[in-house]
Amino acid sequence: MALQTTSTVLMVRPAAFGFNPETAKDNLYQQFDRRADGELQNVVLSEFDGFVELLKSKGIHVIVLEDSEVPAKPDAVFPNNWFSTHYNGRLLLYPMLSENRRKERRKDLVDTLSEEGYKVEEIVDLTFFEDDGQFLESTGSLVLDRQYQMAYACISERTHPVPLHYFEQLMGYEILEFSAVQVLQKEKIPIYHTNVMMHIGTQLAVVCLDSVERKAEKMKIKESLEKNGKKIVPITIPQKFAFAGNMLELHNDKGKKFTVMSRTAYKSLKAGQKQIIEKYTEVIIPDIPTIEKVGGGSVRCMLAEIFLPRKLIK
Repeated sequence: MALQTTSTVLMVRPAAFGFNPETAKDNLYQQFDRRADGELQNVVLSEFDGFVELLKSKGIHVIVLEDSEVPAKPDAVFPNNWFSTHYNGRLLLYPMLSENRRKERRKDLVDTLSEEGYKVEEIVDLTFFEDDGQFLESTGSLVLDRQYQMAYACISERTHPVPLHYFEQLMGYEILEFSAVQVLQKEKIPIYHTNVMMHIGTQLAVVCLDSVERKAEKMKIKESLEKNGKKIVPITIPQKFAFAGNMLELHNDKGKKFTVMSRTAYKSLKAGQKQIIEKYTEVIIPDIPTIEKVGGGSVRCMLAEIFLPRKLIK
């Protein structure tokens, strides 16, 4: 059985972080910041570097890519939306809704991974879906249970059924798709990414079932997770808005498991919820309030997992 977690993540150190008006249309978490660009950039780099050092101090391997200044890419710090890697050596590139986010895709990614000792057997490019206005934003859209080949996805403007089922056929995952909503000015709109309301670890699942309106879909999610041995930690809608669904489980070079969540997310949890998570994993708690507030994403969005096979050493 495949492992659910990896000990290697890729992170992109941003060169031009900022509020992205293109993604703000359906990302309710973004807030405009009036600080000068230079001041904002310095604060964000401090948060980013602190996060990297915290992961490394726990024995997790971090590949840091430096973002290029031109073209400006305000969301480059969130690489998990444009690619994913898999045990079979595949690297997938995904179709993205925001045109300025498509500039984040990098041709030097394979070379970087190769230099780090990883083997890319095949690059699968799904970006052709963009020509038809169809999108699937990698592990933002897909919350994967790699142990049981399950993919959970809430349908939205960034997660469309056609590329979703193309992924299903391509990768052999069973898809569980559903609708999840949040309220904006008394109007219900789809949650833009599945990974803001759901996290799956080896033995745990943190999920905002309150955002799933249809009882049948809510029951299907619950039954699927429990069938695959997950202890469910329900979170509330306010906790979801504090990024409590945007977690990621990793392990270090000694096999110890960690759940990574932001300080904002950790503070939103009740004592009982923390106790359950800490029973199964140690927690890593970076402080990234500016990245969360302006970028509208949290720790999970900043971490692109590397699951590729290692090259044989001659």
